[in-house]
Amino acid sequence: MSEDSPRPEAPGTVMSLVDHLSELRNRIIWSIGAVAVGAVLGFLVGEPIIAFLKAPLPTDQPLIFLSVGDPFAIRLRIALIVGIILAMPVILWQLWRFVSPGLTPAERKAILPWIPAALGFFTLGVSIAYVVLPFAATFLLSFQTPELQALLSAREYFDFVSTLFLAFGLLMEFPILLVGLSRVGIVTSERLRRSRRIIVLGIAIFAAAATPGGDLVSPTILGLTLYVLFEGTVIVIRRSGR
Repeated sequence: MSEDSPRPEAPGTVMSLVDHLSELRNRIIWSIGAVAVGAVLGFLVGEPIIAFLKAPLPTDQPLIFLSVGDPFAIRLRIALIVGIILAMPVILWQLWRFVSPGLTPAERKAILPWIPAALGFFTLGVSIAYVVLPFAATFLLSFQTPELQALLSAREYFDFVSTLFLAFGLLMEFPILLVGLSRVGIVTSERLRRSRRIIVLGIAIFAAAATPGGDLVSPTILGLTLYVLFEGTVIVIRRSGR
C-alpha cells in the first residue's frame, strides 16, 4: 500500500488486522524516512548548530571530549534530534493518516485543525527549552568553588541539551491529547476541573522528571507553562460545549 493508495474510509468498512499492520508499517517507514532526511541536513550543518547550542554557556567555559569517537557521536546525536524536529510535520501527518479512518466524519473535522496546532506546541516547547537552557546552565555552574572547578564533557552537555529539547517539545503536546480525548467523550471540562489538584501534581512530577539538570529553574518554567496550557485547554473544551 503506497502513500496515495486508496484506504477503506467509507462508513461500515472494516480493515483487517493485516491491513492495519501494513498501514502502520507504511506510516512508520514514511516517518523514519522523513527523520533520516532531516538528520542528514542536521549532520551537514552540525558545526553551526553546535556553536548555537554552546552559546548559553559562559564564553570562557570550554567543552572537552574524552574519547576519540565523541565528536562524531555528538554530531550524530545532534543530527538525529534535528531530524526529529524537522520531520515533526510529516510524523504528525502520518499519525493523522493512520488514526483518521477510525473516526467519524464529525470527529475528523473537529480534530484535523489540531494537527498544525500540535506542531506549534512542539515548536513552542523547543523554544522554551532554549530560553531555559542558559538559566539552567548558569544555576548549575554557580556551585563551582575553588576546590570544585567545571571541566565539562561535550558529550554529556549535548546529551543534556537534546534531552531537554525533546522533553519540552513532547510534553507541550498534552493540550492536544486533552482536546482529542474531549472530542471522543472521554474527558470533559468539568471532569478536568474536578481533577485539577491531581493534574497539577502530575505536572509537577513530570516537569521534575523531564528536566535532567537537577536545577530548580527548568522544572519551574516547564511546570508553569504546562499549567497555563492546561487552564487554557480547559477553557477551550468548555467553550466547545464539553
